[in-house]
Parts: sequence; structure tokens; C-alpha cells
Amino acid sequence: MRKTDTLVIGSGPGGYVAAIRLGQLGRQTTIVERDDLGGVCLNWGCIPSKALIHVSTEYERALHGSEIGIETTGVKIDLKKFQAFKKGVVEKLTGGVGMLLKGNKVDVVKGQAKFTGPNTAEVAGKKETETIEFKNCIIATGAKPIEIPGFTYDGKNVIGAKGALELDVLPPRLVVIGGGVIGLELGTAYAKLGSKVTVVEALDQLLPGQDPTLVKIVEKGLKKRGVEWMLKAKAKGYKAIAGGLEVEVETEKGPAKIACDKILVAVGFRPITDILDLPKAGVKTSERGFIATDKLCRTNVPHIYAIGDVSGSPFLAHKASKEGIVAAEVIAGHKSEKDFLVPGAIFTDPEIATVGMTEAEAEKAGIQVKVGKFAFLANGRALSMNETDGFVKVVSDVKNDVLLGVQLVGVEASNLIAEATLAIEMGASAEDLALTVHAHPTLSEVIMEAAEGVYGRSIHGVNR
Repeated sequence: MRKTDTLVIGSGPGGYVAAIRLGQLGRQTTIVERDDLGGVCLNWGCIPSKALIHVSTEYERALHGSEIGIETTGVKIDLKKFQAFKKGVVEKLTGGVGMLLKGNKVDVVKGQAKFTGPNTAEVAGKKETETIEFKNCIIATGAKPIEIPGFTYDGKNVIGAKGALELDVLPPRLVVIGGGVIGLELGTAYAKLGSKVTVVEALDQLLPGQDPTLVKIVEKGLKKRGVEWMLKAKAKGYKAIAGGLEVEVETEKGPAKIACDKILVAVGFRPITDILDLPKAGVKTSERGFIATDKLCRTNVPHIYAIGDVSGSPFLAHKASKEGIVAAEVIAGHKSEKDFLVPGAIFTDPEIATVGMTEAEAEKAGIQVKVGKFAFLANGRALSMNETDGFVKVVSDVKNDVLLGVQLVGVEASNLIAEATLAIEMGASAEDLALTVHAHPTLSEVIMEAAEGVYGRSIHGVNR
């Protein structure tokens, strides 16, 4: 029997970060992974998808370079070469994770873990099964894509996000079931590469839960690329027809049919908890299988922790990593807790990034707000990049000017949101942002100008 101070189950961005921090803090740590180090994010999710998005954007820019004086001929996409590029990126990152775990004296065990008691787990590897006894445990098993009736993943006709990132032949026509983050990110990428994309969304807007004013800008980008979408529509099934597939959709106006060559299902995630034998450890889950935790990341069993997707939304790698650090520090006896902001970034085109409260959320909470808004169209750097769609909105409290939230839709929004996150985390005011000198010409000036707009004094925008 192997004995360890802390057992970490799952090596995604929550698990491996927790293990590394535990090693840094001098705790004997063992991490168990059934697949490849790095989990979904590094191997089949966040990183590979951003590689595809980057390549699709570069391809699109090359095709339309004549708009800014770059003439090109014979531009084509080679998805086989892309797969080689993507593989290289993934291997560099996962290899780095392995080196970091080793450098912090973390033992790595390959296999499927399940609990056999509150302080023991069984790990079934390819060749043998072993028991691990632990004092503390961190569950970081993540989540898996939801499969819907009539659309069983087969890797040929119906694919999930992982399958969409492994295609080496471009589908001429792609139906995306689910108009959320993953569906629109991958749908946009394939539209840029030349696929005819149709999105089927069950709710009444794309990117459900996002500010409709932000989504409107993304819709403009979708239309420009020939993407079509159906709202309040449910995909019921599909069949093979001459020359491809046909998806049956139930809409408000009645049945509809969409011809396509591939079907991408991206309708959400469910936690990977069913394979863990949690009852044997005494850990409780919700009806949907998520593990409830307190502000210290503890489950109802005090020495067993849960982090990342398995503990519920938001399903974000950086949220999992931060929770991993919290759990590790709590185990090591340090003061730490879940008291942090979680920014969100959506890699559509243009991108969306948000942090804190929206204007509507603040007002719903009974907070009177001031709002400043600034368009990328009035930013010199955005103009010089030929990327002028979008805006930034700054929300502050009328009483004390404290920043409550920032929302962006536009080029590089995912990078720009970091400044806003830091400002809100520090308790800064809108005036603090406005008074901070931003380098010119840079995209970051849109945040300064929006903050100035809170007071009606934006220099390069019309103040209302």
C-alpha cells in the first residue's frame, strides 16, 4: 500500500496546480491521472482550441489582406499540418507540467482512481491495481460533455469539442448544436476556415447569460462570415442522406431540416463523479453530480476537497487553478479561502471578456450605478489594426465610485480584462482607472476612456 499526505485525483489545471503548490509547501503529494497530464484543458480543450482559433484568424486575414495592401494568391488551409502544429503546442505544455511535478517532488500515478473508504483509494492502472492511503484528498476530476438524445458521439458524423479539434479535413457544412461559448468559438473558427456553419440554440439568444449588447456585436461578426443560427430551436435527430447528413430541428415555426457534413454537439458539461465511488468516502453530491464545497474548498468530509468543474460553474480553467491553490494552502495550514474575482473570456470574433457585475446585475441588487462606455472605433490602435468592432463598459457605484464591473467586446478583450480584474480586486474606483496614464497608441486606452466616460469627460468619445 502506498501512503501519502495528500492525494490529488485529476491533473487538469486544478489538480496539477494544487499538487505543485503542495510540493512547494513541503507536503508529500501523489497525483493520479487516468489520461494525459494536463487534463482536458491542455490536451483537448483550452489550448488546442486557441491554436485552431489563431490559425483560422491568420488564414482569414491572409484571404482579406488586400483591404490593407497585402495581395495574396493561392492561400489554402492544410488541417493535417495544423494538427502537427497543435500537437507540438500540447506536448510542450504537458511535458512542462510533468517536469514541474517532478521538480516539486510530486509522485505521479497513472490510472483510474476510486474511493474505497474515507482515507483510501484504489487506482487501477494498465498493468496493476494499487491502494493509496491518504490524510487529505483533492478531487479535481473535471467535467465531460453532455450527450443529447439522437446525437450519440461516433467520431464520424457526430463529434464533441475534442473531435472538432482533431479534424484533418474541413467539413463543407457544419451544424453546431449549442450556441454557448464552445459552440460559438469553434463554429466561428470553422466559418473562418470556409465551412458553412449553422448554429442551433434552444434558448432565446446566443451565448445565454451574457449581456445582450455584447452578444449583438458578436452576431455582427457571425453574419459577416455567413454563419446562420436558429433560436428557441431543438435538434431532434439526424439521418444520412445523399451527399451528407440531415439534421431535424423543431422550431417555433415548426419542423426544419438542415443539410450538413458534420454535427458538433456543444450543449454543456456534467461532472465526472460517477466513477469515483464517492459514497464510500462519505462525500455528498447534488442531483446533477456536482460536489458542494465551502469557502475553503472542503466537501462535507473535512479532509476531502473538491476544486474546478467538479464543484460547479463557472467551468473555467483559471477558476480551477485558483481553487487548487486555495485547497493546497488550507491543507498546509495557511490562511486561504475562495475570496476572489473570476474573469471570463470568450474567444469569438470579436472576443468578449467580463469581470464583476453588469449594470443589470448591480441594479437588481439594489445598487445605483454610473456607467461609462467607449467604442473601439475611436481607438487609434484598433483603427490601425483594422479591428474596430466593439466597446468597453465600466460600471461603478454612485455612492463611492468603487468599480463594480467591466465588460468588453472587441479585439484582444481577453487580454484587456486583466487590468479591470486587478482594479476591482484592489477596490479601485472608476477615477483610479481614469487617472492612470495608459501608453499610446494601445488598445488599453479604451478602458481609461470608458472610465473617464463615467464622469462625462471622455476625450475621444461622445459623452452622454
